[in-house]
Amino acid sequence: MKAARGYAAPSADSPLNYYSFERRDPQPHDVQMEILFCGVCHSDLHQARNEWQNTIYPCVPGHEIVGRVTAVGNSVTKFKEGDLAAVGCMVDSCRECENCKAGEEQYCDHAPVFTYNGPDKHSGTQTFGGYSDSIVVDEAFVLKVPTNLDLAAVAPLLCAGITTYSPLRHWKVKKGQKVGIVGLGGLGHMGLKFAHAFGAHTVLFTTSPNKVEDALKLGADEVIISKDEDAMNKHALSFDFILDAVSAQHDLNAYLNLLKRDGTLTLVGAPEHPLPVSSFSLLFKRRQLAGSLIGGIAETQEMLDFCGTHNITSEIELIKIQQVNEAYDRLLKSDVKYRFVIDMASLKENAAA
Repeated sequence: MKAARGYAAPSADSPLNYYSFERRDPQPHDVQMEILFCGVCHSDLHQARNEWQNTIYPCVPGHEIVGRVTAVGNSVTKFKEGDLAAVGCMVDSCRECENCKAGEEQYCDHAPVFTYNGPDKHSGTQTFGGYSDSIVVDEAFVLKVPTNLDLAAVAPLLCAGITTYSPLRHWKVKKGQKVGIVGLGGLGHMGLKFAHAFGAHTVLFTTSPNKVEDALKLGADEVIISKDEDAMNKHALSFDFILDAVSAQHDLNAYLNLLKRDGTLTLVGAPEHPLPVSSFSLLFKRRQLAGSLIGGIAETQEMLDFCGTHNITSEIELIKIQQVNEAYDRLLKSDVKYRFVIDMASLKENAAA
């Protein structure tokens, strides 16, 4: 076993603080990594505060991990010591069900093993995530990182990136289509970048006029203030696809009515309460309301390679691990452009104290 250091939530109502624990020694198919950067996802906050009522404490969050390989098992073929590598939302799955065999491990019939707060078959306890100095993961769930990109800004691609890339690819967004992105946050700004890179005429919907300038810089061809009913009505029946990245309560019907015949509205945000949908918004134009969850390992690697080719990264604010509780408070206020990323070298300050 190898000593590890990180930050953990000891309970739902306690701040994250310094925590020592152990990682397993690399087994034959394992990759051991020094974690360089870890993104802060809103899911981390939900889990740390037990808002989904399933958190196991102590909880070490973090599933947007970029690092450098420090050791490999004797059967590893894809990585060697010194390589850059990444880990996203999953560290294992059953690998035998239909979904796993199709490369859609995120839909594993027996549930994927998430990077933190999941069942750890090696320790018999829970998995611990990327708010730490190291991690050990089976090479089947480790990803290669393009060497031309800023590593800190790559980290959010492991969740925010693939969460938006996957549905845009699945519904075949391409040049000649009109595509909407709802919300300009951690997810939405990545959806905007990808839809633009795929060649679609990309429209950003926001309730905040002060986000118009940013949206245009990030790739929007148009920006619509969604509270402006006249502006919304002007775009009725004109969209091929809309990606909804908002986690707050909002009116889905307003967006469904903007779709053409056979258009699709796909949710990647997760509002706390169910959202009402009018059957007529679906029936009259044979529209679809769908959802999408991250992406499989092969597709995540495809996304990273695409980002390397097109020089796409997340817009980030780099913080020290000691600022993570403040970052959580700011996250609740949407006070970040557009993703916090932790510089894990800052953990050394705790060790020196």
